[in-house]
Parts: sequence; structure tokens; C-alpha cells
Amino acid sequence: MSSKSNFQMVIILSMLTGLLMGCSSSVKDPTETPSKLKIMYYDEMGYYSQYGTLFAAMFPEIDVEVISKNNVKYEKGKDMNKAVMEFIDAKKPDLLMLNGEQYKNMSSQGKLYDLESFIKRDKFDLEGTVLGITDYIRELSDGKLYGMSPAFFSKAVYYNKDLFAKYEIPFPENGMSWDKLLQLASRFPTTGSEEERIYGIKTYYSDDLYELGISMGGTLGLSFFNTSSMKMTMNSESWKAVFESALEAIKSETIYKGVNESGNGSYESYLFQNPFVAGKVAMTIDENYLVNQITEAQERFKDKAISNWDMVTMPVNPQNPNVTNSMSIDEIFAIDARSSNIDAAWNFISYVNSDEFARIKKEVSTGSLTSRTKYITDESGHNLEALYSLKPIESSIYKDNEKLPYGLFSKIVVLMQEELHKVTSERQSLSKALENIQAQGQQLLDGK
Repeated sequence: MSSKSNFQMVIILSMLTGLLMGCSSSVKDPTETPSKLKIMYYDEMGYYSQYGTLFAAMFPEIDVEVISKNNVKYEKGKDMNKAVMEFIDAKKPDLLMLNGEQYKNMSSQGKLYDLESFIKRDKFDLEGTVLGITDYIRELSDGKLYGMSPAFFSKAVYYNKDLFAKYEIPFPENGMSWDKLLQLASRFPTTGSEEERIYGIKTYYSDDLYELGISMGGTLGLSFFNTSSMKMTMNSESWKAVFESALEAIKSETIYKGVNESGNGSYESYLFQNPFVAGKVAMTIDENYLVNQITEAQERFKDKAISNWDMVTMPVNPQNPNVTNSMSIDEIFAIDARSSNIDAAWNFISYVNSDEFARIKKEVSTGSLTSRTKYITDESGHNLEALYSLKPIESSIYKDNEKLPYGLFSKIVVLMQEELHKVTSERQSLSKALENIQAQGQQLLDGK
């Protein structure tokens, strides 16, 4: 790890220690019966920066051993989920940090402990959480709750209210389709030099046809292939319509192209490398942590930073407008049903999902959003509900790809990127690209 990363870690841990001084009365009595807890997480440093420092202060009687998930041995041609399950069987952690697919698999096999009895006994306040997250986790496990997630990431459409007013264009709204969003962006002028002109929208990955296309297709529930039949599904009318819309938007010059984003290495350059913060694009699709970047820019460089902005939900599927695949719930904590330290494991889950934990963590930004709605706020009254008002669903693009042999999904992605790049560089038609992706992708799925 770099010296810069180590320095940042020291700062975070120091701030957490200071915040703990204000809640020392809640710390558990160290004379309570000692217990051990084996926790599977990415690595030890990550665990202590995110959870461990606070948990150790609150529960000093619990001795934690971190089992690094980074040590899972993924082998070429081997099912990735199987590798994780073998790692769990070998290391026998009590508490598991799982992604959605792993949680779904383990719960269906009866390998996780049902949390409902603890929730009922302790009167744990589920109403204070983002209900969409709880519902999502329940749906992964046939209605029962075997795990909880204290944090999530999300995207939204941010918009510059001053630019919309200047060009007399109506503000974007919650629940727009991709087509309506791109049509709204196209109403902004496309003239002027690259340094001075205004763009209608900056998408998350600039003007890349592959990235924009799969974002749009994923919203509609499309996928690259069917994992049950192992057949490619790219050469379809649905995918063709999606990429035609994306290509039209790119050619219209309304999407920001990422000019001069590198900066000069200064902190000011970092803050303004996103043209939305500098007031040069009307809308941008970005993660929740852009809120912090805008706030920091306003505090340090008030005259240069955007000041009048808000956000709406990510584009939705008009046929299913209340859900989104733009929320990432990557850390679901669950208890291994074989654990002999179930009470200690529940102490961890209940604490990191509590109001007390969320209150402290809000003071130390780590990029994610807490799952406690009380602490998803800002002082200016922006529509932060746009980040969690829709119900999260599994991404159709990435769903079940862990069932594939290790590395196969990445090969399909590279194939798609190469073929679609030929389209934007006008070296082949979109129809030909989709034909090639279908045929060559099928060869990859067939192991040829």
C-alpha cells in the first residue's frame, strides 16, 4: 500500500477515535465474558477502517480475527462462487461479508442463520433503514432475512438549475426513461469551442458506446447471454434499438467527451476535473460521492464551483418504473449457520446497522451511503431521496456471471468493446457488430 494510502488511513482512524470519545458511555463493560469472532472481509486494514475500530471500542470483550477474502483462489475455468464456498468451508468464519449472488446461493442451501429471532428479541428498528435494501435482501433469500447491509452506493442524475433556466429548458424529473433524458440533453446548444461550450449531459463513462449502451440496456432488463441455456442474446431487436439510441446521442455532440480531464495534479484540479462541478455541463450521471466533491469545491473555491444544483433518480424502465439497477449493495453481512459464536456475530451486525454507528460514520466520509435514512441528508435540502427512493434489483447485465468459468465474462466484454468501437469509428455498421458479437461470443461460451 502506498504511503499516501497509509496516511489517509491514519487520518480516518484518528477521526474515528476522536468521535468515539463522545460516545464512551455506550461502550460495553470489558468484564463481560470474552468471545472470539472470525470475520470474513476483504482484508484486515479495510475491515478496521470501515468497521473494526468502532466495533472494538464498543465490544472490547470480542476478539476479532479477520479472514481476508482476497485470499480466495480463483482458477481459470473454475466457477468463482464455488471457489468462495470452498474458502469458507476451509477457513470457517463466523461472520460472512457476501455479495448478492453469494448470499443468494448460501441462503438457498440453508447455510446462513435466520436473523428474524434476533430482530424480534432486540426490537431492532428495521423501519429506520432504506426499506428497498431490506426488501432486496429478502427477495434474494425467498422472503427471509439472513443478512443485513449497513451501506450502499448509488447513482443519480445531477442537474445544473442555472443552465436549465438560462436556456429555458424544463428541469429533469424523477423516473424519466433514457430516451427522454437524452432528448432533454439534446435541447442544449452544441456550438462553441471545446473549452467554452456547454454540453447537455456527461454520462458516467463519457461517450463510450459500449458503456452507454449497456447502461441503457441494463435499465431495460437486457442481458448479454442466457446463463441457463448458455446462448448469446446480443443480436436482437431490443439490443439493436438500445445501441441505435446511444449511437445517435453520441453523434449529436450533446454528450461530454472528456476533454482536458487530466488536470495538473493539484487539489483544485481534482475538484474541477468533473465539468459538472465547474458548471460546464447541464446534467451528469454520477455516484453519490459527487455530493461531497461539490460541497468541497463550494467551500474552497466558491466563485468557481456550481452553486445551484439538484438531482433526480436514474433513468428507469417505463414498464417497471419503481425499480433500479443503479444501487450497489456489495456488503451483506450474514452469520454462518455452523458458527458457535452466533451472539457475538449478531452484536456486530446489529451495531454496524444501528443509528449510533451511522451517526458516527456520517462524520467521516468513506464514499458509501449509510442504510439508515435519518443520516442521508445535506444542509441545503437537495433531493437525496433520488439516491434511494427506487427499489434496487439485481443487474441483468451481471446477474449470474459468477457461474461462468473465471475470466470468461471479461473476454465477452472485451469482444463487445472492440466491435462497438469499430462502429463509433465508422469502420463497420452496428448490425455487423452485433452479428460478430453474437457469433464470437457464442464461441467463447462454447469453450472454443
